Amino acid sequence: MPDVFISDQRTVADYLHRADVLVCGGTGCHSSNSHQVVQELQAEIGRRGLGDEVRIVPTGCRGFCAMGPVVMIYPEEILYCQVQAGDVSELVEETLLNGRVVERLAYHEPSQQKPIPLYHHIPFYGKQIRIALRNCGLINPDSIDEYIARDGYRALGKVLTEMQPDDVIAEMKDSGLRGRGGAGFLTGLKWEFASKSKATPKYVICNADEGDPGAFMDRSILEGDPHSVMEGMAIAAYAIGAREGYIYCRAEYPLAIQRLKTAIRQAHEYGLLGEDIFGSGFSFDLKVKEGAGAFVCGEETALMASIEGRRGEPRPRPPFPAVAGLWNKPSNVNNVKSYGIAPQIMLRGADWFRSIGPAKSPGTAIFALTGKINNTGLIEVPMGIPLGEIIFDVGGGVPKGKPFKAVQTGGPLGGCLPASALNTPVDFDALTAAGATMGSGGMIVVDDDTCMVEFAKYFLTFASAESCGKCVPCRIGGQRLLEVLTRITEGHGTRADLDTIRYISTNMTNASLCALGQLTPGPVMSALRFFMDEFIAHIDEKTCPSGQCKPLVRAKCINACPAGVESPAYLALVAQGRYAEGLEIHRQRNPFDGRPGVLQSVDAGTNRGAQGAAGGSGGRRPCGADGCLATGAARLRHHRLRKAARPRRHDGRRHPRISPAQRAALRRDREHRPCRRRDPLQSVTGR
Repeated sequence: MPDVFISDQRTVADYLHRADVLVCGGTGCHSSNSHQVVQELQAEIGRRGLGDEVRIVPTGCRGFCAMGPVVMIYPEEILYCQVQAGDVSELVEETLLNGRVVERLAYHEPSQQKPIPLYHHIPFYGKQIRIALRNCGLINPDSIDEYIARDGYRALGKVLTEMQPDDVIAEMKDSGLRGRGGAGFLTGLKWEFASKSKATPKYVICNADEGDPGAFMDRSILEGDPHSVMEGMAIAAYAIGAREGYIYCRAEYPLAIQRLKTAIRQAHEYGLLGEDIFGSGFSFDLKVKEGAGAFVCGEETALMASIEGRRGEPRPRPPFPAVAGLWNKPSNVNNVKSYGIAPQIMLRGADWFRSIGPAKSPGTAIFALTGKINNTGLIEVPMGIPLGEIIFDVGGGVPKGKPFKAVQTGGPLGGCLPASALNTPVDFDALTAAGATMGSGGMIVVDDDTCMVEFAKYFLTFASAESCGKCVPCRIGGQRLLEVLTRITEGHGTRADLDTIRYISTNMTNASLCALGQLTPGPVMSALRFFMDEFIAHIDEKTCPSGQCKPLVRAKCINACPAGVESPAYLALVAQGRYAEGLEIHRQRNPFDGRPGVLQSVDAGTNRGAQGAAGGSGGRRPCGADGCLATGAARLRHHRLRKAARPRRHDGRRHPRISPAQRAALRRDREHRPCRRRDPLQSVTGR
């Protein structure tokens, strides 16, 4: 093996500097002004004459996006959160000069607000095993030297100088690595199919067309560690006999594309791409193809059509890409994460990889953890970890202590799982059996404020809009499903619509050409399976229990009120001094009948009630005024009105005189239902 590689785990900077200050330069932290932090750090280091001792390193995404911009002091591994340019002077003074931790910048444990300054002690990272993300946040992605110092291209050197193509494929098959793009097909088996194809030339393609809402796994790897993906592609090319590869990345990721192009140029300069790599006789080159952003181009045949310059539409299979792919030549298509993991399998062996996770889904899973969760960010956890541990131990639970309601896995084509599924192991087979999918790694958490009907409609809106229109089940079925859900969320649904949803979904799943159409009904069907009561409330009761469907909710307070009182109108009229009108608004939905001792029973779902004589005060305390037998809300309403209707004098006491409008409101209240002064001996059940 070539001796140009450094075998330990330190970066080049460890041999030259006392400390490295690693500043996250991922898209999320960059939008939070991490670039200003870098500039201020460089200026402060220069002012204090520390340029020869301390180096500022812009890195890729460290994963803890909720706490960005993130700064780590290396080698002590002190992690600072939400650092801004104004914090730099104190950080340099206290930590780099005096060796003290700035506690206010450290991560604070939520329950006790105890500072946790060291990276490896923070719960967010505690259960993670970083393989594909091993270098993200630790190296400068624009420096090939730093990648080489972290064993970069060592696996390629081993493969080219010590292994035959069949040995590489056998090692990948033994590892059990399943494609991380969503389908979960065995990577080694896919490589074997392509290697057995006789036609030439062959192509290696990286699918980096990540278009799921809320997903940023592939983008973060390309932005933070592009060389790992390129090395994995070179290993795959050697295994199947390819000489050319394409990285298909959507143009919406300009930073990822920029860093890929820089990495390709550097690899050429170092002889790690191009002709006769490592003197082995193997030649391989890479090109970046920018996609226009069509979600359907995440499907491998549509992706290849786009590379060829045609419209991105899937085609029937077989023939599969391993036989007739790009330009009808044998091609191998894998996800960014699959290629990023491959070099570590070649270095550490299949047994090491299989030791992580369950037997049928070994290794790690990468998720973009988003939604109603405290620790949003990018995580890599071992396969088989329960959903609950990801959400509550790694993710920190739901903000503000609200109840957890559901988690959507697999992106817009996945499925949602309720709280009862929190013990479900996270792997390909277990999630499918539970009613969801692994997908490419999106994970969206929602709380009790989320309407699951509206939630399913959101994903359906996205998926139906992204249909390429080539096949009828997807093109028409998605639109018809969306129309049904729209009717339900607007209060026009019927029970028959539920059967329509099932009928359309079954036909889309069975008849659509590609996974986009086949999986589009997934979020709707899982919501229907686990949250049927919400669909029934929208259809039968014309209410949205979560208060999110605007046509069914005039105001949150009305939606939450069991009686459905028009609180905004009532409060607005009272604020204007129009008490009589406000009281009338209140009485339209007031659950109390107004006759002493008679209570109106209210159905909180329909806001319709049926009167029932209580035969007395029902155990409620009477008003207390002479002869007044009003109880409960009627008593409070009447006597608050009496109190409000008497203005205060300058000395603070109530003035005996009231305005004509206030007098009319008080008289109306006395003469109408809520409270009538009676002889205490008179029957309370009659007028």
